[in-house]
Amino acid sequence: MKLLTAALLTGSVAAFAPSTSHRTSGTQLPESKADLETLAKKLNPVLGYFDPLGLADDSFWGQSKEATIGFLRESEIKHGRIAMFAFVGYIVHANGIKFPWAMQLDGTPFPSVNSAPEAWDQISDAAKWQIILFIGFLEYYREVASEKHYMRGGKPGEFTAFDSKVIPGGALNYYDPFGWHANRSEEDKANGLVKEINNGRLAMIGILGFLAEGKVEGSVPALKGIIPAYAGEPMAPFSESIFPSL
Repeated sequence: MKLLTAALLTGSVAAFAPSTSHRTSGTQLPESKADLETLAKKLNPVLGYFDPLGLADDSFWGQSKEATIGFLRESEIKHGRIAMFAFVGYIVHANGIKFPWAMQLDGTPFPSVNSAPEAWDQISDAAKWQIILFIGFLEYYREVASEKHYMRGGKPGEFTAFDSKVIPGGALNYYDPFGWHANRSEEDKANGLVKEINNGRLAMIGILGFLAEGKVEGSVPALKGIIPAYAGEPMAPFSESIFPSL
C-alpha cells in the first residue's frame, strides 16, 4: 500500500524506456527529474508535474536520485498493470462470468459470485499460496535476470524473456509472447506507454473505489447501488491468519 500511495502521488513517474535525451556512447542513462517534468506534461497537460512528497528528490536506501526515480517508475508501472487486471477482473466477476472447467485438481468449480473479493475467499489457502509463490518467482526473476537493473539505467516495466535454462524446451517472452510489439516504431511505443501509465493510474483509483464501496456502502457515491456489498475483509488474503495470535 505504501508503494501504491507513492506511485499515485508521484506525477514524475514515466514510461518504460528512459528518455532519449541522455546518451553516452550509445548507452541510455537513467531519467532525471527534468526528464520527468517534461513527460508529466504528456501524461497530464492540465496537472503537469505533481510530486507533493518530493519523492523524486529523495534518495531511497542511500541510492542516487536517478536510482530512486527508477524504483518509483517500476513501482507505478507494476501497480498500474496489476490494477488494470484487477479492474477488469472485478467487472468479469460482477457479471457472473467464469471458466466452465474445474478451478482446482480436486474438482472444485469456479465460484458463482458477484464480486472479486468473494471469489478470492472461496479459493483454498493452498491454491492462494501457489499463486503468491508464482508471483514471487516472477518478482525474483525480474530482479536478477535483467541485463541492466531498472535502478541502474535499465527499462522500468520490462520483463526479461525466459530462456531454456529456466523453462525447459525453449524461450518464452513473458511480456510479448506473440511478438506483437517487435516491429512497432519507437514513437508508437512511446505513445502507447504514456497511455498505459494513464490507464494504470485510473485503474488504481478505480479498483480501490470498488473495494471501498463494496465494504462501506456510500463511501463512493458514484458507485452506490452499483457495487454489491462485501461482508468479508478485503485486506485478509487467507481464510486463516498466518498470525494466529492476532
